[in-house]
Amino acid sequence: MANKIIFMGTPLFCVPILKSLHQNGYNIVTTYTQPPQKSHRGQKINKSPIQDISEILNIECRIPKYLKNNDAEYKFLKELDADLAIVCAYGQIIPKNFLNLTKKGFVNIHASILPYWRGAAPIQRSIMNLDSETGISIMKINEELDSGPVSNIYKIKIDQNQNAEEISEILSILAAEKILDNVDDILEDKAKFIDQDHSKATYAKKIHKDESQINWSDDASKIIGKINGLFLFPGAFFNFNGERYKILKAVVGNGVGKVGEVISNKLEIACKNNHSIKILEIQRQGKRPQKISEFMLGSKIKKGTNLLNV
Repeated sequence: MANKIIFMGTPLFCVPILKSLHQNGYNIVTTYTQPPQKSHRGQKINKSPIQDISEILNIECRIPKYLKNNDAEYKFLKELDADLAIVCAYGQIIPKNFLNLTKKGFVNIHASILPYWRGAAPIQRSIMNLDSETGISIMKINEELDSGPVSNIYKIKIDQNQNAEEISEILSILAAEKILDNVDDILEDKAKFIDQDHSKATYAKKIHKDESQINWSDDASKIIGKINGLFLFPGAFFNFNGERYKILKAVVGNGVGKVGEVISNKLEIACKNNHSIKILEIQRQGKRPQKISEFMLGSKIKKGTNLLNV
């Protein structure tokens, strides 16, 4: 009889991984994901991408709001007697008493080079930190956050012009491929899990909207890291005349001026250390995204405007 595998995940990042396992013959007996969320106006219920794909693949999908102190889910998993649970961006911490409910434990696919960037937002934090590389780590889940032993790490380079959405897609495809190289070894006890160096651990705290505003007094490279790391949501922004302007794409320039000053008619903005930000794509509050050439045709943000502390 085929080994029974549980898959736990929520966002779009996880979908290629689940599809890869299913298409390659692994017996996914059930999935777990976060419950559907109401839209902003409460008129529509949005299922998670994993719930959607589970229904398409005809896999049972369970959507408990919490696992902690959830006797019904504990009983279900105990009776299921699965061989392995694979977790990826599930959105809940697996309770300690659940970790022995599968024969080979719970394995996590984490989007960083562990022990760096443990936590909720590893891709965004890596880009915002101007890291030159990131990757996927295959690790055993234990009681502490993303601190379990690691069997394999797969690395990629980060180009300074890549944003979080692009890096996420690359890592998702990489994980979908590489998980196939790991599952059988884990099920057959051939995988070698090595303890992390906890002294080197860094933490990728959840992204909050209040850290999205651009500070023009920062280095240009740091501002680019924020723009790319926070793309597409929540997005890096500046204010002008009481409106919010989200920068979708920009590059570092060599323009010189007072910090925060618009130094060209193409919305190039001076930063410290004799560098600037050249905005390529922008989105005015409540409007559609625009290329900078189109945006500037009707913009009130002219050369000489200073955006510092606006």
